[in-house]
Formats: sequence, structure tokens, C-alpha cells
Amino acid sequence: MRYIFVLFLAAFLFVPVLSFAAGAHDGLNCTGCHGIHTAKGDVIFAVEPNKKSINPKTKQPSSGTTALCLGCHETMDKGGIGIMPVSPAMSHPFGIAPNPKIATVPSILLRDGKLECVGCHDPHPSNPNYKYLRTKTDKGATMQVFCAMCHGSKSGTAETLNIFDSMDERKAATAAPKAAPAPAPKK
Repeated sequence: MRYIFVLFLAAFLFVPVLSFAAGAHDGLNCTGCHGIHTAKGDVIFAVEPNKKSINPKTKQPSSGTTALCLGCHETMDKGGIGIMPVSPAMSHPFGIAPNPKIATVPSILLRDGKLECVGCHDPHPSNPNYKYLRTKTDKGATMQVFCAMCHGSKSGTAETLNIFDSMDERKAATAAPKAAPAPAPKK
């Protein structure tokens, strides 16, 4: 009986770890981030949106999808669960409007006029790109091409790339087949 308990305990502890072995979000399904009946935020978050982590640029907590991202991707002492924490002080800024002196950001990469995590990353497992970036970078080898979309004056070239976007359901709605019109009443 004790042997079964040990096996159960080992499976309970290691199965979640193995789900991340395939890739950061590859082991998740929709309910890993979204909760239908147990929503904890605006975008039916399954994870409590992080309201504790303070953005050093705005001195405010994040909101929207960035708060969802930081629910996992922030240290525990700053309100996250500690999975690959990011730091606004050590990474690309987020939660702010872009400064036109620094970057000309295409509108497709902005959310409500701000730079947010989902501007550069599409976290859905259907995204085939490196680190869930919204375009190909040859596993990071051509990252400067992606950066030049917003920072063209720094690189000397402005790039236009194919942007992966699984998050805009309006595109799916326009591609959905239209219902057949009702037959005309017989006279």
C-alpha cells in the first residue's frame, strides 16, 4: 500500500513538471490560462491577474492580458507563481505607450495604444515561432529583423513581416461560413 502511495505522490509532483518539457505553453490547454466558470479576471483568466507587481515606468500594477501573463511570469514575492519571471526593468518595457522618439510601433502590435506582452508574443500553443514571438526569427538568429519593425531608425531599415495572430477572433468570424438564407415562403 505504501508503494502505491509513493507512486501516486511521485506522479502528482512530476507530471506538472513534465508538461513544461514539451515547451513553455505546449503542455497547457485553454483552461491553463482561461477559466470559463471560475474566471478571475477580464479575459476569463484561470490564473489570478497579477495586481501586486508594480511597473517601474508607470508606478502602477499591470492590467489586462499583461496582468494574466504576470500571474505566472513574475516572482512569488511580486504576485506571480514564479514560472520564468520577467522583469520590466530588465526586459523590453510593457504597460506603457510607445515613445515616438524611440519607436514607431505598428498598430497591430499595440493593445489599447500600449506596449503589452501580447504585442510581441502570442502565447497560444498553435504559435510555431521561437519564444512565442509573433513572427519568425530563425530561433533568434534574425531577431534584429523583428526589432526593426518598431526600431527601423536604429537599424537603418524598416521591416514588414507576417505577424502571427491567434488572438483576434474578429478575423475568424469574418472567415466563418455564412448561414444560408432562409428559403422564401411559398405562395
